[in-house]
Amino acid sequence: MDIGYIRVSSLEQNTHRQLEGVRLDRVYVDTVSGKNMQRPQLQKCLSELQRGDMLHVHSIDRLSRNLNDMLILLTYLQEIEVSVYFHKERLIFSKQFTPFETLHLHIMAAVAQFERTMIRERQREGIAIAKALGKYKGRKPRLSAEQVREVVQRSAAEPVRHLAKAYGMSRQSIYRILSTAKRGGMKAE
Repeated sequence: MDIGYIRVSSLEQNTHRQLEGVRLDRVYVDTVSGKNMQRPQLQKCLSELQRGDMLHVHSIDRLSRNLNDMLILLTYLQEIEVSVYFHKERLIFSKQFTPFETLHLHIMAAVAQFERTMIRERQREGIAIAKALGKYKGRKPRLSAEQVREVVQRSAAEPVRHLAKAYGMSRQSIYRILSTAKRGGMKAE
């Protein structure tokens, strides 16, 4: 079977240009970062691939932006005898990688990882400049000061997991609020 995997980092990005015109039996689409393999549709795709299938991916960075993850993925696919076709780079990796394919893969995956690192560095630089100019305030608080006081009061009688569910937050966020309150800084989270 010909299986497609498409990934974009956010909902605002368009998936239509990826694998356009390629005849596929099934397509899996993720709208998350490629920084790791914790992507629901990627995991589903990997679990459903079978021996002899061809996995079609628009480009190497759509499958992974991490060299180690890329090598793990391709080694796994090689073990289950699934071929991978990266359309943009016009590369096909099948059951046995030639030494040249292995070299090419390492170079391309390293470039994808480097690119992600550079994007993050530019983002940090932009935030630092915006902060210096007083234009960056960070993420808006999820809870008002009143809600933070409620959380602190309710924590005496309710488990953290109930508070997290009630306020639509993670337990770690509730613990952070309680820790901040304990130190005397009753601010919104």
